[in-house]
Amino acid sequence: MAPHDLRRPFKRAAISDQQRRRELTLQRQSQHRRDAQHQARCLANSILSLQNDAVADIEPEFEIDPQPEEEHARDFDVRQAARLRGPEARLWFAKQLMLPEWMIDVPDRLSVDWYVCARPAGKRCFVVSSNGTTVSRLRNGSQLHRFPSALPNGAKTNNSSRSGQSYCILDCIFHEPDQTYYVIDMVCWAGMSLYECTAEFRFFWLNSKLAETGACNDPSPYHRYSFKTVVVYNCDQEGLSAAYTGPVPYVKDGLLFSNKHAHYQSGNTPLVLVWKDENCSQYVLDTDSKGQVPDQQQVVLELLDDGRLATSDDPTVIFGCLNTDFIQKTGLVATNLLRFAINEGGLCFADGKLERADLHYLGKTNRARAFADSYSKIMFQYTARHSPLRIEHLFASINSTNVQENSSDADMAG
Repeated sequence: MAPHDLRRPFKRAAISDQQRRRELTLQRQSQHRRDAQHQARCLANSILSLQNDAVADIEPEFEIDPQPEEEHARDFDVRQAARLRGPEARLWFAKQLMLPEWMIDVPDRLSVDWYVCARPAGKRCFVVSSNGTTVSRLRNGSQLHRFPSALPNGAKTNNSSRSGQSYCILDCIFHEPDQTYYVIDMVCWAGMSLYECTAEFRFFWLNSKLAETGACNDPSPYHRYSFKTVVVYNCDQEGLSAAYTGPVPYVKDGLLFSNKHAHYQSGNTPLVLVWKDENCSQYVLDTDSKGQVPDQQQVVLELLDDGRLATSDDPTVIFGCLNTDFIQKTGLVATNLLRFAINEGGLCFADGKLERADLHYLGKTNRARAFADSYSKIMFQYTARHSPLRIEHLFASINSTNVQENSSDADMAG
């Protein structure tokens, strides 16, 4: 595709605070690193003090803050998690994936700070190799496959030189047509955590290490499924065009954008984004159980204790409220996932925030479903029906950034 000739970035009426949340997420990452460095310095100073005064009973001059619950959940040993069964296993694994938001607006500095790749169609899952076996689990925590693999400690007969404590966690998409796991991110490798590494490093490490194990080889009795990486491009004019129109060995399901500075964090994040249109995905609009696009957009929301209807975001976005009589009459309880259609009244916004939603109750969702829809997914689907964010808008944003960068360079040279 030829570069788009627009010089001004695409702007739409504010319907989200996605850009502000991107900036806040990056700030929190930076603060977390500074806190860890400060704690390490305090610990080192305390140790030095103890060494220099072995007689004195010296108290450390700092306190270690207790870990938040979500940090504790993340640090739960994957070797223990691999032994979980039933609801406990589904609950733990369901909370581990980093879930991309849907692109509602074009990020600032798209061509400078972001990668892009063609996203494979298929089942998003974690692949964990540990204790001489390999297990893949879907987003809802249910087990997809259990099999031997060439990943670290992924089979009884391989990696004999590795420690029994070694394990690996990969973020993958299982592509049914060629029975292949396409790896889109690396979370742990040979027991080394990559949670607090940037995407730039994780992608480098993924491409460096995966092929060394033989995991990319053809299937064999001790390596049942093949693993492959996806080609990741810098999101400049050439990279975006290659990801959008270039050939790939799998069925495309949109584009996946990753901020180069993003750490791997569980749950929804504005630092990884999904975008799609009819040219790079078979399914732009959500379909019903029969594979048909319904006349009205459907959304899934969680019922809270007070009757409010919430998204899966943290913090949640409230789309409405059910009255007590209706809840009692229908036998609904808190945490139920409920399906609604958006009526002709649509969604109304004020100052970039949702003010009102015209919803019609359809019923409970399938019991296998683990989460409500995210706000960004609902908004992407809504704008795709009314005023879609097009590929031309992405190219225009890249052009605008290039013009600004060139102008800044010229000013500095002058």
